[in-house]
Amino acid sequence: MFIKRGRGGSRKFTIFAPPQSQSRSIRTLLRHPRSLAFILFTIIVMLVGSTKFLPFSTTHWSWFTDSNPVTISSTPTRPKLSDIQQKRYQQIATRYVSHMTINEKLGQLFMVSYQTPSYSADLDHMLAQLHAGGVILYQPQINTREQIQQDITKMQQRATLPLLIATDEEGGYVDRLTHIYPPRLSALAIYRTGDPSVAQHMGHQTAHDLLALGINTNLAPDSDVALVNGPDQITRTFGFTTQSVITFAGAYMRALQQDNVIACVKHFPGLGAATTDAHFELPVVHRTKAQIYATELAPFQTFVQSPNVRERPGMVMSTDVLMPAIDPQFPAELSHIFITDILRQQFGYNGVVITDALSMNGISNHWDMLQASIQALKAGNDMIIGINNPIQMALTIAGLKSALQQERLSLTQVDTSVIRILTLKLQYHLLPLELE
Repeated sequence: MFIKRGRGGSRKFTIFAPPQSQSRSIRTLLRHPRSLAFILFTIIVMLVGSTKFLPFSTTHWSWFTDSNPVTISSTPTRPKLSDIQQKRYQQIATRYVSHMTINEKLGQLFMVSYQTPSYSADLDHMLAQLHAGGVILYQPQINTREQIQQDITKMQQRATLPLLIATDEEGGYVDRLTHIYPPRLSALAIYRTGDPSVAQHMGHQTAHDLLALGINTNLAPDSDVALVNGPDQITRTFGFTTQSVITFAGAYMRALQQDNVIACVKHFPGLGAATTDAHFELPVVHRTKAQIYATELAPFQTFVQSPNVRERPGMVMSTDVLMPAIDPQFPAELSHIFITDILRQQFGYNGVVITDALSMNGISNHWDMLQASIQALKAGNDMIIGINNPIQMALTIAGLKSALQQERLSLTQVDTSVIRILTLKLQYHLLPLELE
């Protein structure tokens, strides 16, 4: 059956692929090591990137120019075969949603984290009882190959619906897999090679390594255009112009998604001009609307409107940055203007939008988790990051249910978000195409 009863009357959605087939897929990947030539190539590139291109030197920042912004057409393109397939996925996702309870729907809106180094009772409760839609892994949770494979297998077994298992494996400053794999090139080092094929190789390598562990989503590439020596952008950006970001981040993302790993471009609408770290306080960027559209927003618009389906991101991560020229009241990830008016309506993006961590001080100093979650969903986000324990998640879900009853949040908004999330899971073969 599509829905079966578990202990205590709980409901469980069946998963299409049995664990044995998933294990065989992992073993198949591991039987094909990288070629010696590619290993040597990678070592050479890493040596070059670590010795020749020192980040944040005064000379390298003087090379930036914002005088040649990229102009992007907003003319709708003709429907392609992938668009027709996407519509079918949306129809199947709608059928899934019609069978779900309100608790199951609300749970899907959360990509949760956990604080222990391995699978825990708290995580189990968030998956099996509170129906979380995804899990984000940080370096303390990824310790050995066997440990994380076993943990992820258990996560998928205990989840109500198959999970988005994510990490932000960028390389360089943000490298979550160093307990298992050698360090990776940063985005800046890749850009400094001057060769987009390096970005492509890194995308393929990263996808291979993530899939071998059971991780199906990479919260990368960073698509910010580095305009200042920002505190949160150390080595994380693919250069200093819109075109360099489009070229290198695009090559990296195409490789990830070609290999069946969901890519997530970030940090919409752009942190490249931020001089404050959102982990500590809300960044405020005082640039004109025209500047923001021409530079910060340009890579995101290019990607979501790309005719290449592999270059259209499965997810977009919004972030906590205030840009008063466009929205003087709300930071971007809580802003209806940025998420719905610009990203969805002007740019035409109908995929999953996920928040940055609402637990960071840029948001939490001004809104509590429930207030931020309600505002984020009203703004047009689909998934929320920042919950790391079942008590917090249960209280937030209770608050969302109350907001629905008081009509501060609409069930249509919730259903639309869950349909987008399940459509993405269908697109990447995490859900069966046929309901049993």
